[in-house]
Amino acid sequence: MKNNHYISIQELATILGISRIAVYKKVKSGRIKAMRIGRGFAIPKRYVDNILGKTLGSKDKQEIDAAVKKTVKEYGEVLKLLGRE
Repeated sequence: MKNNHYISIQELATILGISRIAVYKKVKSGRIKAMRIGRGFAIPKRYVDNILGKTLGSKDKQEIDAAVKKTVKEYGEVLKLLGRE
């Protein structure tokens, strides 16, 4: 695979520090998005940051926003007092 937009299962296994069989199982179960090319798979590089947890999805952002709002609602006064110190 010479295309710079994709990586192989073996390359992703090396990046993640796990076996290629483990990566293959994640691809087959749908936990890692990949394209089937002949008998092999190619993983788009744009998904690698998601796999590594470097980017947040919209669901993750919503959960964080909800947690922040809950915290501010419950501890707002305490946070204001701490901010003054």
